[in-house]
Amino acid sequence: MMAGAKSAPASSTETSVSPAASHITVLLHEAVDALNVRADGVYVDGTFGRGGHSRLILSRLGSQGRLIALDRDLAAIAHAKSISDTRFNIAHAHFSGMTEVLAELGVEAVDGILLDLGISSPQIDEGERGFSFRFDGPLDMRMDQSRGKTAAEWLATISEKQLVEVIRDYGEERFAKQVARAIVKEREDGHAITTTGQLAKIVAGAIHKVEPGQNPATRTFQALRIFVNQELEELSLVLPDCLRLLRERGRLAVISFHSLEDRIVKRFIQSEMDRDNLPAGLPVRAKDIPQPRLISVGKATKPSQAEVSANVRSRSAVLRVAERTSVQ
Repeated sequence: MMAGAKSAPASSTETSVSPAASHITVLLHEAVDALNVRADGVYVDGTFGRGGHSRLILSRLGSQGRLIALDRDLAAIAHAKSISDTRFNIAHAHFSGMTEVLAELGVEAVDGILLDLGISSPQIDEGERGFSFRFDGPLDMRMDQSRGKTAAEWLATISEKQLVEVIRDYGEERFAKQVARAIVKEREDGHAITTTGQLAKIVAGAIHKVEPGQNPATRTFQALRIFVNQELEELSLVLPDCLRLLRERGRLAVISFHSLEDRIVKRFIQSEMDRDNLPAGLPVRAKDIPQPRLISVGKATKPSQAEVSANVRSRSAVLRVAERTSVQ
């Protein structure tokens, strides 16, 4: 579903930079600065959220610039209607569908791509979305509520073995076996797990040693959210597309919020920097042929202490930036 923006006021092409009051954009200036926004460039915000990054990008574009944003969350799409700017388009799509969205808009290459991964504050704070154990709401967890199975539907059918793997691999939970056994036992006893409160209580009963300051359900909720939304698979799919879509010297900026995401981004950039897989001794090697690659730009950036103090949810954020270049 594609939504074109309304016309901008004739007196100005700039858009307000202020984000939604309920959401504080993490690494706002650091991420947009990293894109080196050109006035006439074409940019993609692959995770619109509440539009903080998009608004700042638009404020730096000239009249010929363009911004295409994507989000899988219908609430984010609805919020994007507050941006009235002819240079802006929003698409209801997963960012792994970026190539198709751009093709539909007649865009073959872009000057920068921003991905702000993970979950947004509005999603966490709306109990009916089912992302947080702080509220007793329906166990949904879908970022796109228009499609796919809810977390409750997955828990009703998933095998104990697969559940152990999900909680262990996506939640990095060392008590994954105990948690999975408790969930399956609840199901076997005839009790459907349909609310966040139910799940949090089951997990708490299965874990008897908890990290200080952390709710015992934290890692399990993270694991199920990542699994339900296929977040790591989406990320792995979109990164090669980003390389293909970027123009020479175009920038990719990715903000991740846990080690699983950051590891995928870091390894992808590193693999592109080191790519030369042909055997030694051939008359022509891969490194002898100009080909597009990514090179890392600076070190990973983390929020300042001031930002963490103002927004504790930013504490785990990591920004990595890479630039496309043809290496000889």
